[in-house]
Amino acid sequence: PAAWNTEIQAVDGPKFRLSDFKDKVIVVDLWATWCGPCRLEIPHLVELQNEYGAKGVEVIGLTTEDPLADEEKVRDFAKEFKINYKLGWSPREVSLALMNGNTSIPQTFVIAPGGRIVTKFRGFSDRLPPMIRAAIDKASEKAGD
Repeated sequence: PAAWNTEIQAVDGPKFRLSDFKDKVIVVDLWATWCGPCRLEIPHLVELQNEYGAKGVEVIGLTTEDPLADEEKVRDFAKEFKINYKLGWSPREVSLALMNGNTSIPQTFVIAPGGRIVTKFRGFSDRLPPMIRAAIDKASEKAGD
């Protein structure tokens, strides 16, 4: 994807690129602290990180908020929700490339090793976590091609 090599400032820590994880399955979540459905989804992402982190899956939350205005809010939120996966400030070009014209959040992407988006989910419902797991499993199988 276009966003693959764009530098992303981590909320805590150095910059990174999605391509840094090109050998892994990546779950990218576009979110914001003010977004109700995002708040419902995040505990499931924490679970996914617990469950799949050791299996080489990288969960990355990219907030669409402003790193200057919202830094403290995002840090407090991450603590409160016990976020255990990588958080970054989504550069505009990354959000735009991933969202592809639809700006509602959350949007969750499962990306296969090498950078192909396997599937994307918009919004959140209780049906989503099992669908994300299925997509991760599918993306992992394809790694052998």
